[in-house]
Amino acid sequence: MPSFHDFLSGAAPELLPGRSGDGRLPLDTVRHGTTIVALICEGGVVIAGDRRATMGNVIAQRDIEKVFKADELSAIGIAGTAGIAVEMVRLFQVELEHYEKLEGRVLSLDGKANRLTTMIRGNLGMAMQGLAVVPLFVGYDEALGRGRIISYDVTGGRNDETGFHSVGSGSVFARGALKKRYHDGVTADEAVSLAVNALYDAADDDSATGGPDLTRGIFPVVAVVTADGYRRLSESEVGAVVETVVGERMTNPGG
Repeated sequence: MPSFHDFLSGAAPELLPGRSGDGRLPLDTVRHGTTIVALICEGGVVIAGDRRATMGNVIAQRDIEKVFKADELSAIGIAGTAGIAVEMVRLFQVELEHYEKLEGRVLSLDGKANRLTTMIRGNLGMAMQGLAVVPLFVGYDEALGRGRIISYDVTGGRNDETGFHSVGSGSVFARGALKKRYHDGVTADEAVSLAVNALYDAADDDSATGGPDLTRGIFPVVAVVTADGYRRLSESEVGAVVETVVGERMTNPGG
């Protein structure tokens, strides 16, 4: 099967994610991003990410975006070394488009997940030096007629998750929150609210995760993937959910 990643590996390997640097940068000078959550819902899947990037003990960026459209039926969230992760996402997007143009059809969701595995393994050397990228891949599987969540480790090992999942430094707190609130058959709107609540809980206990910033109007990036395709929620839509969540936390801080 045609692979733009394989072509680039042979023609210009220095352009692959993580190949442009020497890997000896102090880790506290590199931006890191967290936290990503994903939930299966009726008709698809919801994915959301907070907006904070850290550099050691410093907030490096308050409005970084960590959730991206991969293609019309899939999305990817990134945790780990931000610069390498964004490069990987861009290459992954080109890889999927390249396949579609040459083959005249969309790659299956499992095929997309396998291509992402190859890219993560290609970054293993950098990951061993502390510059890891751990994406969370979601999409609508046309063959199965439902949403799916696929997680990875730094070696590219993949796993299908049931119900919900989270990655990043705040993931343990986000998963704990989702474990209490998630149930089978949640609607997309309910899943969006659960995702924002989970990120709020993660930010409450993890300093590297940024909570909703009402003063600056910075809210999580939230997207829904269904049979109709990828849709990123507008700032006003997410803002309305955030205001509801914050209002509820004013009387019940622990959620």
